[in-house]
Amino acid sequence: MTGGANDDVLVSIEGLHKWFGSNHVLQDINFTVDRGEVVCVIGPSGSGKSTLLRCINLLERPQHGAIVVRGENLVDPDCDIDAARRHIGMVFQQFNLFPHHTALDNCTVAPMTVLGMKRVRAQQVARDNLERVGLLDKVDALPAKLSGGQQQRVAIARALSMGPDLMLFDEPTSALDPELVGEVLSVMRKLADSGMTMIVVTHEMAFAREVADRVVFMDGGGIIEQGSPDAVIGAPREERTRNFLRRVLNPIGASPA
Repeated sequence: MTGGANDDVLVSIEGLHKWFGSNHVLQDINFTVDRGEVVCVIGPSGSGKSTLLRCINLLERPQHGAIVVRGENLVDPDCDIDAARRHIGMVFQQFNLFPHHTALDNCTVAPMTVLGMKRVRAQQVARDNLERVGLLDKVDALPAKLSGGQQQRVAIARALSMGPDLMLFDEPTSALDPELVGEVLSVMRKLADSGMTMIVVTHEMAFAREVADRVVFMDGGGIIEQGSPDAVIGAPREERTRNFLRRVLNPIGASPA
């Protein structure tokens, strides 16, 4: 899916720079994402992965560069960013569900208030998406009655209920107990299989290798290399990538190959 015609490009990032004070956290980021493509972004903590994701929907505003989504430059002062964000779903490390709303109501608030969707229609869309993530039997449950994995799946259903063209995942399993990780990754695999365009910041190398069309390795605020999962994870060209993967893939106490 990589490298299609321009009409197929959903996201185009050019010359992106972001500073926090004197900390240059994103340094000349350039890459594109085609419609239907799944891109996994990997790298050590502090490499700029999450900041990149937050810049894509302008939760963080970069100082330089262009972020073009669906043909519109989001950093253009004339861009209606609220309207543009309606096409971008985001799932965070923390679930951020409304604690006093049921799973169903958590998925209907934004479609009703932002999109002006009627309640009956919003509830049907929400039910469809809760079924999509395997939680149709939990529509009336409050977040406190759900496991962490179930809460994250509600968060995914909530994002899907806005009908996004692009889904951003910021380490969506990092706050979960290990036994709950699989249920969230399973939902994400199904989304990828359905053709959803996804940018996923993750430490789950097996997931990246299995699901991604392309893997982007970041370190020190820049893209060090990118390519197919077999190329980047299986046979990385750059020493920085190899060092990272040795630490991530080798168990504690094992001797590096």
